[in-house]
Amino acid sequence: MELLDQSKLPKVRMAIIALSIVVPVVVAALFKIKIEGFDASFLPPVYAGINALTALVLIRALLAIKSKNITLHRSLIRFALLLSILFLVLYVAYHVFSDSTFYGDTNHDGKVDILEKMNAGWMAYVYYFLLVTHILLSMAVIPLVLFTYLAAWQGNYEKHKRMTRFTFPIWLYVAVTGVIVYIMVAPFYA
Repeated sequence: MELLDQSKLPKVRMAIIALSIVVPVVVAALFKIKIEGFDASFLPPVYAGINALTALVLIRALLAIKSKNITLHRSLIRFALLLSILFLVLYVAYHVFSDSTFYGDTNHDGKVDILEKMNAGWMAYVYYFLLVTHILLSMAVIPLVLFTYLAAWQGNYEKHKRMTRFTFPIWLYVAVTGVIVYIMVAPFYA
């Protein structure tokens, strides 16, 4: 891999910071937009599958670097980045064309009444804990992944390795909880 030209470092850092702010803001803003006329109901299992594949690719990338296969590791991490971008695009597309689905909404009316809350029981707390941590960490993972990647791109492999100790488990958690959240809410899709 060609190392980053150090004169470009300030611009790359600013781009990472900008992306880390803009992506969550744009995603939140797009949740306010609803476009009728396209059935996007096929997307949740697709983007959940992409999350599952991301988790597997991340684990394989870890195994590759542990066995000192840097070329494979680099390729797998780049693939995981592409999968994460694809996930984000499909996730946003689904929410632009579809209403949100609520855990426990058995009658599919877009709200969870008291009876539905009672039927959902304590599993609703598990679901919302996973959902909230997934969302918050998905925002945090953007700069973590990009700055960790940047450290490797600069050739600062010690810094990359130190950062990976935090970045990898968070990225993996986001990917895995994305699948779990989908599996838990899937019965409530209209």
